[in-house]
Amino acid sequence: MKAHYLGHVVFYVKNLERTLAFYRDLLGFKEVGRIFGGKAAALTSGRTHHEILLIEVGDAPGPPTGHRVGLYHIGIKIGDSLDELRAAVKELEKAGVTITGASDHTVSQSLYLLDPNGNEVELYVDADPSIWKKDPAAVLAPIKPLKL
Repeated sequence: MKAHYLGHVVFYVKNLERTLAFYRDLLGFKEVGRIFGGKAAALTSGRTHHEILLIEVGDAPGPPTGHRVGLYHIGIKIGDSLDELRAAVKELEKAGVTITGASDHTVSQSLYLLDPNGNEVELYVDADPSIWKKDPAAVLAPIKPLKL
């Protein structure tokens, strides 16, 4: 058996509409349908049938903040250039979303932020693929601050 790529991520969320405003309206995922009496929505970037499933649970207890067993973050590729990442910064700031971090991973460059439920989201652009094709260990290079 060989994994081809990450298929989808499922989040339990407090408020479905507020979370859709983030993933659908701000990040540009397309809503493909709802289930569970409208309390869950599937979203896609167009790559596959769905990459994100959001299930509203209201004020059900969630995991504590900080380091914990469970989901750390999801990574969403938003392009292939720093110009696209710079444009994302402007759009996020306009939407009132706080960027919590920015990193240069050598093979990619990333912004970090929280969705409306406190889940960490990495928005990234890939660097030239020849970097990791020539040296697969480049994916483990020390993380540097990102300068946009």
